[in-house]
Parts: sequence; structure tokens; C-alpha cells
Amino acid sequence: MENTRMKQMRRSNQSSGPALNCHDLPKYKLAKHALEPRPREADRLVRDQLLDEGNSRLNLATFCQTYMEPEAVELMKDTLEKNAIDKSEYPRTAEIENRCVNIIANLWHAPEAESFTGTSTIGSSEACMLAGLAMKFAWRKRAKANGLDLTAHQPNIVISAGYQVCWEKFCVYWDIDMHVVPMDDDHMSLNVDHVLDYVDDYTIGIVGIMGITYTGQYDDLARLDAVVERYNRTTKFPVYIHVDAASGGFYTPFIEPELKWDFRLNNVISINASGHKYGLVYPGVGWVIWRDQQYLPKELVFKVSYLGGELPTMAINFSHSASQLIGQYYNFIRFGFDGYREIQEKTHDVARYLAKSLTKLGGFSLINDGHELPLICYELTADSDREWTLYDLSDRLLMKGWQVPTYPLPKNMTDRVIQRIVVRADFGMSMAHDFIDDLTQAIHDLDQAHIVFHSDPQPKKYGFTH
Repeated sequence: MENTRMKQMRRSNQSSGPALNCHDLPKYKLAKHALEPRPREADRLVRDQLLDEGNSRLNLATFCQTYMEPEAVELMKDTLEKNAIDKSEYPRTAEIENRCVNIIANLWHAPEAESFTGTSTIGSSEACMLAGLAMKFAWRKRAKANGLDLTAHQPNIVISAGYQVCWEKFCVYWDIDMHVVPMDDDHMSLNVDHVLDYVDDYTIGIVGIMGITYTGQYDDLARLDAVVERYNRTTKFPVYIHVDAASGGFYTPFIEPELKWDFRLNNVISINASGHKYGLVYPGVGWVIWRDQQYLPKELVFKVSYLGGELPTMAINFSHSASQLIGQYYNFIRFGFDGYREIQEKTHDVARYLAKSLTKLGGFSLINDGHELPLICYELTADSDREWTLYDLSDRLLMKGWQVPTYPLPKNMTDRVIQRIVVRADFGMSMAHDFIDDLTQAIHDLDQAHIVFHSDPQPKKYGFTH
């Protein structure tokens, strides 16, 4: 029987027009009573909470995909209930994941003479964790075989200062020291000339980055591979390379197919990428591939009895929806190689247009003009007459809905404050022209302003830089 309170609420809603409730619902504990299913009270209340959050399409801070075709969205909605881990109950979904792994391994030139393996993940962070664990377990086995005292020092990884925060998490979670190769004005990516200064017998591996999130630049992985090749000839404790291609993994193969950064390099043993970045899928899906099964220690592959079947799993996460990996497969069969190339080339063209437009505006010094990842990074040129900062410019652009992050560069370069624009497939040339118009107006307004709000010169983060 309907209680009196619910009847009163319904009568109140009917008599007061569009208002849903005459009182505020509790936000940090469950309300005592349910809401009426009509007129969709709960739906409207949640949507109202999100009204001022901003338009994701205008978020130029994120690499994550903010648009998919309606057909893909419908397909993903219809498969939300499928559990990706339950391969025995959803064998076709498991086969789709297997096909995706094969497609990606082929895209990254996995050698035919070796037996690649891989898995989907929630995103690149989980993929990096898996790749790092595989390096740690494999190093420990080699170290024991060669009589190294495993208790003398903690194992370590070597990585540039432009690393993504997931690597810091990996080191904390699994007791790994991080040997960070500093960046400087002359080395805005991994300094290959000095990378071996940070390598020792306890190094589990070197991480190369295909698209540093701060600047979009690539580590020189071909040179790194040559350095590692020479080093491994002289030591009982060889090191290998993992490539964090979170952003570049689904971009570089189509824009610079001749660039050798993947499994064409002998010492690259594993690669991760985000399907939800330039793989063009909504968050979250990632991928990690090992060039050969020998680089994924058997201890990390578990056989689980689940719902009447036995299945192998290597992912850290367990139950999660299969809709994103199904969306990834949709993109693969929908676009094919030529379709992806066309999309990424258009993205590249937009980035180059933005870079040229910023140069014409003057007052900016470009750090990356979109020649690697389609990412524009710039700082203000020295100008004694200018009273505003990039933080003020971010504020001004936000008035038009554009979310553009401003932040200092990594350690040893924190005195340099930059602004970054990430160009995604859904940021077309028409939107780019609109952005430049709004940017030009914002600069004009700041030049004419009598009040600026960021007089504190201390570098700080503004927006989400990763």
C-alpha cells in the first residue's frame, strides 16, 4: 500500500509544475523513501547535479575519447551486462577479446616466429601494472639464477621524469625504486645518452614513453634499443624495454608507420596502450601485449574456477563490463586500417593548424607543435608589458566552456609553466577555428583588463595534466 508521505509528494509534484520535490534529499546517506518512477524523479535529480560540470567535448585537457558513433553507443549499451571475466559463460565475448589482442599485436609488428600474448584491461594504468609485475617476476628469476643477493637492494625501474602517475603507483604498491632520468631544456624526453647511469643489477626494466603526457613528445626508442642491446652483451643481468604507449599506441602506427618503436625493436618485450584514447573508445579499456609468452611469467596467469568453468586470467581487475572491449572491436571492424589512418591524419592536421595559429598570434613559445602526438604545448614569451599569466588565460577560456590546463613541467623544470591542448578525433577543424577565435578574444580581453587574478608567480597545477 502506498504510504501517506509518497502520496503527499506526488500531489505536491502534480500541483507545483516541473518541481520534483518540495524538500532537499539527503546527499550523504540513503533517503528513507523511494522516489516515484514517474515523472523520472531520480533521473532528473542526478542530471541536475551534472548541469554545471562542463561539456566534455570542450575539454582540451583530456586524452580520453569523448565521442563515439551512435551505433557503437547502442551496441555498448546492449552489452553492459556482459561480464568480461566470465569467459565460460560468454565465449563469443572472449573470442572478440582474443581477436582484438591479435589485431593489436599485428599492428605493433609482433614477430611471427614468437608467440605473443596479451589481455584487455580497464585502462593503461592496469596494463602498466601488469607489464611492470611481469618485468619484476622475470628479473627475480634471472637474478636468482645468477646468484644475486635479492635482499641487498630493492629492485628498480628506469624512466624519464615525464612519467605518468601510474608508474609511481606501481613502484609504491610493489616495492620498486624509481630511478628517474631528469628532463631538461635540451632533453624533453628520455635522455638516452645517460640512461645507463641509472641502470644496475637490480633494474627490472626500462620504460620508454610514446607520448609524454606533459609535452606529447616521444622517447627515442630506436636509440634506446641500440643502447640496451650493447649493454646486454656485457652483463649477466640483462634489462629489457617496456613501452608505455598509452597515447601513441593507436596513433603512431597510422601517422608514422615507418617509425620503429614497437616489437620491431629486439629488446622491446611488452607494450601497453589505452583503447579509450586514440583507440577511440569511451573510458575505460586498455591493452597490454607481450611479444612472447616467455616474458609473461606463469605465476601471473591464474586458472580460476568460475560459474562452472575454468578460465585463465592475468588481469588485476576481475568482474567488469565487456561493453568497452566490444566497442573496441566495433571500431576495428568499422574503420579498418585506412579508416583509422584517415581519422588520425585529420586529427594531426587540426593540431598543426592550431600550432600555426598560435605562432601567428604571437606571444607564445611552442614546445610541441603537434609533430608527434597531436598535442600543442606552449609557454608565454618574456614580455615585460604583459600583466596576465597562463592561469588567467585558462580562466578566460573557461568562460567560453574551453577547459585548457596550465601547469609546471616536471622536476628540475618546475619554473617553466606551460599550457597544453590535446587534439582528439572529435575536435574537428570547425571547432579548432572557433577555439582560435575565442583564444584571440580572450587575449584581447586580458590585455585590456584592469584586474588580474593570478599575481602570485609561484608555479602550480591548473587542470588535470594526465
